Amino acid sequence: MISVSQLTTASLANLFDHTQLHADARRADFEKLCAESREYGFKMVAINPAPVALCKELLAGTPVHVGAAIGFPLGQNGVESKVFETQQAIRDGADEIDYVINIGAAKDGNFALIRDEMHRIVDVCRQAGVLSKVIFENCYLTKDEIRTLAQIAREERPDFIKTSTGFGTGGATAQDVALMKSVVGDAVKVKAAGGIRSWQACREMLEAGAERIGTSSSIRILQEFQAWKNA
Repeated sequence: MISVSQLTTASLANLFDHTQLHADARRADFEKLCAESREYGFKMVAINPAPVALCKELLAGTPVHVGAAIGFPLGQNGVESKVFETQQAIRDGADEIDYVINIGAAKDGNFALIRDEMHRIVDVCRQAGVLSKVIFENCYLTKDEIRTLAQIAREERPDFIKTSTGFGTGGATAQDVALMKSVVGDAVKVKAAGGIRSWQACREMLEAGAERIGTSSSIRILQEFQAWKNA
């Protein structure tokens, strides 16, 4: 668990996956994203697969990771497609992979498919030395479904499980973060993403057990954190 009271501006910044996932994002948007990530020391830029090579080039010589979103944002790709997309993103320079589960399969109770998908994608990442994150999209799931998915993750051992894409009907909640963490314990970390736009919301996620934050409001949150720290 991260101690909020012991956070510094630098250590908080290093928990952020600074996000640009819009369909109409252009080169200038990725240049801005990478420049901000270098300046503030964010952990990762979270992007779709097409600009991975560009962002890898823009971030060369920095500790900032490049993260590719796979099967994003619906998760409705076949397993083979997701595996190929993961492999291609890694070839292009991705340091981290965030993939969306097949949400419909989870709703149908087809957890064998969910496990196979997770096992294969996590294995590709592990062999390449790349971090893996599994996006549940909790807004569509019951609490029991979240528990079952988290238990599968506890056994398959991705690096993170993640609350949301930010493109669903709802985003991260502290309650869901706490639920996910209660199942995986220390075996897997939890990433909160979706609708986190303030230091207060970010703090709630960290206190619930999140160890990575996905947001496009990273700079605003840091500024609010500095004001809170100085108060």
